[in-house]
Formats: sequence, structure tokens, C-alpha cells
Amino acid sequence: MCLTMSENERRTYKIVGTIKDVKGRCNANHKKGDIIELSGHDSGGLCGFFYHDIFPSIITLQFGGIFPWSQNPDLVELECPDRYNVVKIELKRIRE
Repeated sequence: MCLTMSENERRTYKIVGTIKDVKGRCNANHKKGDIIELSGHDSGGLCGFFYHDIFPSIITLQFGGIFPWSQNPDLVELECPDRYNVVKIELKRIRE
């Protein structure tokens, strides 16, 4: 038996990150209001630690997954792992 995926199941989405807040100093020099495009293949200029930390959320949004705890299935807000220089980012799935 061969299972095939429908066109809708194969769809990928564009992911846009908006820097919502920076407390301290971001080592990648991101500032509040910066907008970056992200994907499973492109870190958008985020430092490796932050990108590694949010990678599962990027992939979830990019390939149509949802977060059961979220009120908006196309949006998630995350923080970088640096507790001294906290950067908050909002990831948004763009449905075109």
C-alpha cells in the first residue's frame, strides 16, 4: 500500500520573525522591530544558539503544524536562551 500526500499536506509556509524586545545587548545586534525571514535552511542572521533553540518552532510553523496551547495557530512568541541579554521574537506563519 502506498500513501500519497495531498497538495495541501505538502505545502510549506514562509516564516517571518519580528524582534519584539531586547533586554541587554544582543550579540547578533538585533534591535526591537527588526523583521527577518526564517526557515529550516536559513537562520535569518540569528545567532546559532537562538536559532538552535527556536528551530523546532520554525519547522512546526513552516510545515503546517500547530501548537495546541496557542490561541493563534500561525503565531508563537519565544525568547533566546541568554538570560542576561534576553531577545524576544514573534514567529508568524504567512499563508499566501
